Amino acid sequence: MAAFLLADGGNGPGGPRALTSDEANRLAITRFRNYEAHGRAMTITVPGTAGGLTVTGSVDYRAKLGYGVVHGTGRDTAGDGLIEWTATSVFVHPMANAPAHAPASPPRAAWYRRPLLSSGSALDSSLTIALGLGSDRPDNAQLLPQNGAAWRGRDQVDGHRVDVMTGPSSPGRSGTAGNVRYWVGSDGTMYRVRVSVGSEPQPVVIDFDTQKYAPVEPVPGATPTR
Repeated sequence: MAAFLLADGGNGPGGPRALTSDEANRLAITRFRNYEAHGRAMTITVPGTAGGLTVTGSVDYRAKLGYGVVHGTGRDTAGDGLIEWTATSVFVHPMANAPAHAPASPPRAAWYRRPLLSSGSALDSSLTIALGLGSDRPDNAQLLPQNGAAWRGRDQVDGHRVDVMTGPSSPGRSGTAGNVRYWVGSDGTMYRVRVSVGSEPQPVVIDFDTQKYAPVEPVPGATPTR
């Protein structure tokens, strides 16, 4: 897993401070909300010294399967095309003129498979983060404050009033509670996540519901988890 570092943004008057019980409860269910919805549409902004990448697509949180289209900027346009990924594999379908949104039914041929890298790739780290933002059960709200989760401030995302929260610490890694920031609505809905990856100068940003969620169809060779 790539090293996650503190991401800037989301501070407000009075923050950071300990979570209230209501905030802890909302943070505890935010990944479960994604699983409960079956999947979410999202835009993943991946940093890169050569210009960066944007992945526009959907993640099925029950099947642990993502699908979308990649667009690069600067010198990264050579990687444009369709992409589908699982927890272990990435499938790419290169396209010279990739569409703004991936077709609902992916092509059945011309896919190239490679392992999903656990380190050394900002794109693969971003795909792993996106896939991990759903859980089939809520977290333990009482343990979140004990493990360093905190309230950072208030913000707005696409007209939604949200609280910005960090944490908790990763298992066995005390002091890592600030590694990920969540923009969470009043009902626990996750609207944005921001994480810095490795030595990249800019954080990964995942914005949810930037387009309509489309059910993810596995491409040949992709085995979703059921």
